Amino acid sequence: MKKLLIYFSMTGNGDYVAKYYKDHNYDIRKVITKKKYPKHKFFMMMTGGFRAGFGLKDKLIDFDKSVDSYKEIVIGSPIWFDRLSPAINSVLNQINIDDKKVTFVLYSASGVANKATEKINKLYKGKVIVLKEPKKNKEEIKKL
Repeated sequence: MKKLLIYFSMTGNGDYVAKYYKDHNYDIRKVITKKKYPKHKFFMMMTGGFRAGFGLKDKLIDFDKSVDSYKEIVIGSPIWFDRLSPAINSVLNQINIDDKKVTFVLYSASGVANKATEKINKLYKGKVIVLKEPKKNKEEIKKL
């Protein structure tokens, strides 16, 4: 069964999760945005949080939206203001995951994403896993 991880990462948490999935035989697609976010963490989170709060979508660079050959898809996203990142909003707008086994892996500074989890559960079938900064808290990866 072909498996795919599609993820967005700003601070390395998504990259850390991607290494885990790559080691478990998943194909990996990192989402790259055309708009560059500020490098300073505070401004990055404020900009991303503002955009996420309004449900905005980022323009993506060379995103491969073909997912037909995959039976299992994992979507990885940072959580900003308890919402998915604008980059992942764009991905979900471009792919069809209706007939797939889907897992959402959310990386959060607090380790809590109640509203995001509720929204995902209303819109999509699948599982939601919330990790508290897995790059810094290595034991979090065991939740996968």
